[in-house]
Amino acid sequence: MAERRLTLLDPVSQKFILHWGEMGFRWGINRTVAQIHALLLVSAHPLRADQISETLGIARSNASNSLWELQNWGIVRLVHLPGDRRDHFETLKDAFEMFRIIARERKKREVDPTVQMLRECIAEAGKQKPGDRYVRARLLELLQFFEIGTTTFAQLENLSTAALIKTAKSTAKVLRLLGITKKERA
Repeated sequence: MAERRLTLLDPVSQKFILHWGEMGFRWGINRTVAQIHALLLVSAHPLRADQISETLGIARSNASNSLWELQNWGIVRLVHLPGDRRDHFETLKDAFEMFRIIARERKKREVDPTVQMLRECIAEAGKQKPGDRYVRARLLELLQFFEIGTTTFAQLENLSTAALIKTAKSTAKVLRLLGITKKERA
């Protein structure tokens, strides 16, 4: 049924919505949640939940629950239009800001608890037995990886979109200046 309703959209929008739903699923996000997000991304105007439900061929309750989840992520917001008392929804249009928010939320939900658990395990790991030393060393290596990643993320997260783009584009130059070759990067 969703396939039939999606045909109301132009072919490019259809293709994008279906793909975004599949990618969301692969990233561990409900397919419908991702498809609603995609529909809002390609929509020039805020949409009502019933419009979303009709376009995607999903139950109104499913649309409402998915919109609630997207609002909790901070990438969809409720808007009101003049002369219309109904709720409308829109997503962020700035892709860099959107992915900053998604990365921040994923860090909070996935990385931060892992870092906390690693610290607890390291504190509990004994240093006496060879097996304990090995486990502790592996956990310390994982913790170092996550700490470097979160430090880097914190630095990049605070950059403006323009500065982030400039930083990303200059990475190859910086590696050359530091004398880091392709072989060393691998």
